Amino acid sequence: MDIVGNGFLARNLRALSDRHPDTVVLAAGVSWAGDSAQTDFDREERLLTEVAADCRATGRRLLFFSTASTGVYGKVSGPGREDVPVTPCTPYGAHKLALEQRLRDSGADHLILRLGHLVGRDQPPHQLLPLLVRQMRAGSVRVHRGTVRDLIHVDDVVSIIDRLLGQGLRGETVNVASGEAVPVERIVDHLEARLGLSVRREHQDVDAHHIISTEKLRALVPEVARMGFGPLYYQRVLDSFVDHQLAAARTAGPSSEEA
Repeated sequence: MDIVGNGFLARNLRALSDRHPDTVVLAAGVSWAGDSAQTDFDREERLLTEVAADCRATGRRLLFFSTASTGVYGKVSGPGREDVPVTPCTPYGAHKLALEQRLRDSGADHLILRLGHLVGRDQPPHQLLPLLVRQMRAGSVRVHRGTVRDLIHVDDVVSIIDRLLGQGLRGETVNVASGEAVPVERIVDHLEARLGLSVRREHQDVDAHHIISTEKLRALVPEVARMGFGPLYYQRVLDSFVDHQLAAARTAGPSSEEA
């Protein structure tokens, strides 16, 4: 496969670089839902248009990463499914949904994956886990009551992508997530215990609870049943993240942060 981009997900997908030669992976889009500028949205739109046109001309399939976040599924009643109309809740959600439609209209063979919150080694500092840990080490953390996150380890995502691409899927949209809506309070609880911290929590009330349906994913990739998705899966994901952070700090020496 050809990979466009060099960010967190793109680097992890390099393990598949010698597979799926009929596929171009667009892994250079906007990855920060909270504070992205219109110029970033415009850049991703232009890039998608260019890559889709090239794929249409060469007959290759374009793999595009969208989002299964609150910005897309926050107003859905019940689990967010790929086959139901959705009303975006945020500019980021509206942007990603618009790009999905632009790709469908482009005439290029494609596969759209709506991703949960990826966790793994060497995440950029603006993403959820690095941001939470930084806040916690500073002594306080902002927690939105009612907010949930569906955490999924990037290694599991890469395995799922490999299997989906191997099926030759085209023209499909698939949620790639664990299917577990974990309250952010519980995520902070686990990080606090693992890092040996006691932090002050600044609470804000929000209405942002949503669940991501993985029914279609499980039907397409039965192997996910062996990935351990379930109520405690998020703890294993967090443990892996913390273990890597602590190991990296020990390697770097005493002057660095522990996580």
